[in-house]
Amino acid sequence: MRRYNQLRMGALRAAALLVAALVTTSAHADLSAEDLAKIAQNPVGNLISVPFQENAYFNVGPLDGTQNVLNIQPVIPFSVNEDWNVITRTILPIISLPAFTPGQGSTTGIGDVQISAFLSPGKPGAWIWGVGAITQLPTHNDNLLGNTNSGWGPTAVVLHLEHGSPWVYGVLVNNVWSVGSSPNPLGNAVKYSNGLVQPFLNYNFEGGAYLTTSPIITASWEARGSQVWTVPMGAGAGKLFKIGRLPVNTQIGGYYNVVRPEFAGNWQIRAQVQLMFPK
Repeated sequence: MRRYNQLRMGALRAAALLVAALVTTSAHADLSAEDLAKIAQNPVGNLISVPFQENAYFNVGPLDGTQNVLNIQPVIPFSVNEDWNVITRTILPIISLPAFTPGQGSTTGIGDVQISAFLSPGKPGAWIWGVGAITQLPTHNDNLLGNTNSGWGPTAVVLHLEHGSPWVYGVLVNNVWSVGSSPNPLGNAVKYSNGLVQPFLNYNFEGGAYLTTSPIITASWEARGSQVWTVPMGAGAGKLFKIGRLPVNTQIGGYYNVVRPEFAGNWQIRAQVQLMFPK
C-alpha cells in the first residue's frame, strides 16, 4: 500500500504540474459549466482530457482485502480532415492488490495498458458515434498484475448529446482477445477473451453539477458458470468547475456488484478528477 500511495502521489504531482503549465492556455472560456460538463461526458469528444480515476474495491479475495486501482486515462483527438476525427483513449492502471493468503503481503505496481482508437464524425449531430479498435499490452511489472499475452479487438460507442437538453446517455462496448500464448512458468500467460459494456446516463444541472450512473459490466468468456460476469449497479454525482480558465470535472460514485465471480469485490467506490483542454 505504501508503494501504491507513492505511485499515486507521483501521478497527482505530475497532474499538478500539468495544470500549472496549462491553466492560462485553455480555450473555450465562454462555454458554460453545464456545456463543459456535457463535453466531459462524451467519450469521443473533440478535446484533450486527462482523467485520473481512483477505484477502491472492497472484500476482495479469500481474506476480504481492499484492492486499489488508479487509472490514468488520457484522451487525445486527431483531426483527419473536416469530416472525420480519430480519438485515442489510453488506460494505464496503477494497482495495489491485497494478499490472497495469510502472510503474503500486498502487490503494487503497473498493470497492462489498454489503448483504444475511435473513428468519429467531425461534425456530428445530436447522435454521436465512434468505431475502432482496442489493444492491450503487457506493461505490468509483476506477474500478479497482468497477462504476458497482448490482446486486441473491436470497440464502439454511441451517445445522445443535444443542445438544450440536460440528458447525456449512451453506451461504450469492446472485446479484447489474447494474441499468442507466451510460455510463463507462473501461469500468467493464459488465453483470454474479455468483454466490456459501459452504459452511461447523466442528468446535468445549471452551474455544472450533474447526477450520473455508469456501471462497467464485464465478461470473462474463458471462464465458466458464475465466474463469467461482473454486473455492478450504482450511481454518483459530479461537478465541473474551473481553475483559472482550465475546466476540471470531478465525480464520485458507489457501485455494488449484484453479479460477480468468486473472490471478486462486492462494493466499489469510484472517484475521478478530469483535466480538460477544449480546442
